Amino acid sequence: MAAISVKDIFKIGVGPSSSHTMGPWKAALLFLKQVDESGFLEKACEIEITLWNSLAKTGLGHGTDIGIMLGLSGEDFATIDHKTINQKIDKIKAEKEIVLLGKKPVPFDLKKHLIFQMKLNEAKHPNQIDFKIKTTSEEGRFLEDSYYSVGGGFVESEKKTIEKDKGKKAFPYPIEKAIDIIGYHLKEKLEIDEIILANELSYLTQNEVEDYVEKVIDAMVGSIYDGCHTKGVLPGGLNVVRRAYDLNKKLLKDQKYSNQEEWISLLKKQPRDFRLITKFISCFALAVNEVNAGMGRIVTSPTNGAAGVIPAVFMYYHCFINPKMTLEEKMAFFLVASEIGSLFKKNASISAASGGCQAEIGVSSSMAAAGLTKVLGGDIGQVLMAAEIAMEHHLGMTCDPIKGLVQIPCIERNSMGAMKAITASEIALNSEPSKAVVKLDDVIKTMWDTAKDMNIKYKETAEGGLAINIPINIVEC
Repeated sequence: MAAISVKDIFKIGVGPSSSHTMGPWKAALLFLKQVDESGFLEKACEIEITLWNSLAKTGLGHGTDIGIMLGLSGEDFATIDHKTINQKIDKIKAEKEIVLLGKKPVPFDLKKHLIFQMKLNEAKHPNQIDFKIKTTSEEGRFLEDSYYSVGGGFVESEKKTIEKDKGKKAFPYPIEKAIDIIGYHLKEKLEIDEIILANELSYLTQNEVEDYVEKVIDAMVGSIYDGCHTKGVLPGGLNVVRRAYDLNKKLLKDQKYSNQEEWISLLKKQPRDFRLITKFISCFALAVNEVNAGMGRIVTSPTNGAAGVIPAVFMYYHCFINPKMTLEEKMAFFLVASEIGSLFKKNASISAASGGCQAEIGVSSSMAAAGLTKVLGGDIGQVLMAAEIAMEHHLGMTCDPIKGLVQIPCIERNSMGAMKAITASEIALNSEPSKAVVKLDDVIKTMWDTAKDMNIKYKETAEGGLAINIPINIVEC
């Protein structure tokens, strides 16, 4: 298994889905870069994309079509001004033309060139995208490849043409399972965050790691602030009203502030009242996922659909437990959380299309519980125990998004995941890990076994659960 970094788990991007928006977006970019490097991009005359299984069933609700068009255009989800997305997409639709990688214009009619293949189980992967490009060259008449969006913005290529990790060496402490972390701790006398940092420093400098963690925090806090200060109805036709705006206003009792810095300062001065703090935690999580549903700027944590859990738990600690949180503590929180996410990525899945919502909200809750436990002073056993407890109580959670949108039940589930993470942390901090019956590796295996047994209709197809049982008058997009 390839080395997975904190930069891989926490990707700065846009909503609403890491597997259905960012993954296809990245796949389109990678495919065209291969075509360009082969010298055929300038000879391209037509392109066709086919979406399979979950991508086909819920792609429109998840913005898969938008992600692909932006990827084909050469846009980067980490840097694009998300406020310009609608304008760019409207231009492509109106002109029925797309400029591949910003270099080569070709005809592009959504109905003709982007095919939603609705028959389930006829592809090799639940999130499969087939790309086929036609050129004027006899040598490369047709160029094609299949990509799999495997969750969290990660993609794999059937022809193994994924770009190599630039500069990433083998980690000095390769970790496949949680037991490996314990082994290094006992042998090297290193704490869990020290082990993970040593791996990061094998290809990044200390400043680069610190700078990236700070960028992630800035993006997360920014998404909370944006969500708490944006009102209205979310797009997509479900008529879901944004709630974070009113909740934030109610909780702060109309206290005045003029920017994000003053808002955070005000949060830190709030009474340490249990009910008030739990309401803020829910507000933070709701805010992020309302931004995500509106195709705003968020951070995969480890996915977009679960992007609100870790920011909410981080803000809980930063605002209400330790307002003077140091950079060292921030590093520990995110390094530990990222490693837990990588364990699930390596041994199970972080994609709802493969594992149901347990693979998204469950994993994010597990990550948040571990990070929180570390900064609260937990030892390595308690950190891993907290991660195990959080996932144990998400086992079997299905993914049944109404109309394929990352809104119901996704937005509220982030609040639930955040609260479970905090509860799991408190239980672990007051327990003796050596006496625990269930270990983290056990629960990861159990999650994957459960995922494989889960009926496909509960894996992000909008063909089961709430998606078919809610008698709601849905307005077309």
